[in-house]
Amino acid sequence: MKFFRSVILLLVLTAAAGVYFLDYDRPTLPSTPILLTIPPGTGTPGIASRLQAAGLIRSRYLFEIQRKISGGTLKAGDYRFDHPLTILEIYAHIARGDTYTIPLLIPEGFNLYDIAQAVQAAGLAPAPTFLAAARANTQLIADLSPQAPSLEGYLFPDTYKLSPRATPLQILTLMTRRFRQAATQIGLTQDIPRTVTLASLIEKEVHIDTERPLVAGVFTNRLALGMPLATDPAVIYAALLDNRWRGTIYQSDLQSPSPYNTYKHAGLPPGPIANPGLAALRAAQHPAVTPYLYFVANANGSTQFSADLATHAAQVQQYRQVQK
Repeated sequence: MKFFRSVILLLVLTAAAGVYFLDYDRPTLPSTPILLTIPPGTGTPGIASRLQAAGLIRSRYLFEIQRKISGGTLKAGDYRFDHPLTILEIYAHIARGDTYTIPLLIPEGFNLYDIAQAVQAAGLAPAPTFLAAARANTQLIADLSPQAPSLEGYLFPDTYKLSPRATPLQILTLMTRRFRQAATQIGLTQDIPRTVTLASLIEKEVHIDTERPLVAGVFTNRLALGMPLATDPAVIYAALLDNRWRGTIYQSDLQSPSPYNTYKHAGLPPGPIANPGLAALRAAQHPAVTPYLYFVANANGSTQFSADLATHAAQVQQYRQVQK
């Protein structure tokens, strides 16, 4: 009798082990991609319960057994599962900290409207919501630019890897923090609003780094003489602010009373018109000493500079002929 009981017990244990290893090695297949968030401080039982509730594992107990076998540290974060995985594979995924992030590319010269569209395209937040947040959270740069009406100019261009659950405020905080790092890198501590505003104009006017100090020199010369800066990008920005930008500059735009209209008003505009990168910021800090007062684009994308209006007019005429 004792022999038969031992045999039965062995059969039961063998069957249990078979069920265990069947579930252990059998991948689960989510019907749709699953985004699972593991908050900081969540223990193994809590992680196992979340995985089971999401349908990613069949038994939380098997996951806890895997924890005892594998050891290591399970890391908090957002995890995306979109193909079949065994318990061991899921465990390794979380132990490595292979969190899911969304890349957000912000090129030099993007303004708030461009960034808002990029945020929306990435599926992070609607553009109007992001714009509203950028205008409502100027406390993020209050020590740098106390009068700033928005965060324009201080959202540093970079590629950001963001949690899919990142809020507009979290994104803005990260971008302004990155600006502070860049400012520290180049020693930008004085006249920050003026420097960032000038850099934003430089950023929008030319795209060749070696030309940026020359453009900065032109603007510096014009400011010293009280001449209007007469920059098209600032006129475009004025139209964007007034919700009247139509894709091209019209005579009515050039006559706009907006303080951002640098054809009508001398001096710098009230604030940045875009978010400059390091090269433009450096150029604004260290303008070239130059006799130039004018510049115009060449057909090949480079820039021609001139010190007098007659030469500038001839260069503009040449550019228009090439364009035709």
